[in-house]
Amino acid sequence: MISRILVGLQFFFIFLMILPLDTQTQHPYVGVFITLVGVGIGLLGIYEHKSGNFNIRPTIKENCELVTTGIYAYIRHPMYLSVLVAMFGVAVIYFTYYEFAVYVLLFVTMFIKMFYEESLWKCHTPAYIEYMKKTKRFLPFVF
Repeated sequence: MISRILVGLQFFFIFLMILPLDTQTQHPYVGVFITLVGVGIGLLGIYEHKSGNFNIRPTIKENCELVTTGIYAYIRHPMYLSVLVAMFGVAVIYFTYYEFAVYVLLFVTMFIKMFYEESLWKCHTPAYIEYMKKTKRFLPFVF
């Protein structure tokens, strides 16, 4: 149930951010570039998954495999990073207090989702604890 709530909040905040609300764009080129970087990170993450292994909810699917290759060799949550970078680009495009307030809510939701997923993985396989020692959450060698 918590997984569905977190995913629902994630999409709700994304929806709120992409509503135009008659707001003029402030920095469209910079924002689009940042958004494309986020999409690229997501595509790298999806590329490493085997068919049927990808899951949008922070639950562990039956017969899933821990992915530790490609971008996952450096960071544990490229898909979450992808969403946060892409939506930061949207916030830059519109550049309003509203956009950044909703972005903060999205950021908090994604962090809760990330920590929840990590707790499930720790219970699912001891290999995840070893994987955590070798990688960072979002930024290689930093965090």
